Amino acid sequence: MGVNLKKVAKAAKEYRHILIVMRHAKAESLGKSSDRDRNLTDKGLKQAKTVAKGLAELKLVPDRIACSGAARALQTCERMLKTFGDHPTVDYRQSLYDNGVQAVFDEIAQTKGKHRVLMVLGHEPTVSISCQWLASADSDPSLLDLLNLGLSTAGVVIFGSDEPFEHWQIRTGHLLAVLTPKDFD
Repeated sequence: MGVNLKKVAKAAKEYRHILIVMRHAKAESLGKSSDRDRNLTDKGLKQAKTVAKGLAELKLVPDRIACSGAARALQTCERMLKTFGDHPTVDYRQSLYDNGVQAVFDEIAQTKGKHRVLMVLGHEPTVSISCQWLASADSDPSLLDLLNLGLSTAGVVIFGSDEPFEHWQIRTGHLLAVLTPKDFD
């Protein structure tokens, strides 16, 4: 079952504020280095590039990116910035690695109204749990079911709301899409 990206783009245009929550791209297995220091694989680099191009085609290039300080998240963000260019402001936050769901909500709350598209780039299970809390009650149940499964590497969740980010609480975002890199191919 494919996702109609044109419908996602059209739906996103209807909202003043768009939140994109993303899991980092595919990383190497835990080896001698610490979990925090794991790097992206070649597949992960391709995933990050594919998602960035897809978001750009949807006209959803972030104004601000809040990115985990773990190596695999940093590398995902760096790869995406090659497509996004200098437009997004990027804030690297160790809290998105260390502090769970609260860190995601803190980043949303700290985002000023001038930003229309915010991306939070982090880790599982934090990103999918945060999305479950953010999704409004009128969100599509089949999309909510996908969140229960967790996000795949480089998975993306898109929310829309007319509320400025600094006013977002639980159940604020209308869940527009749950996407994998394959959806952008």
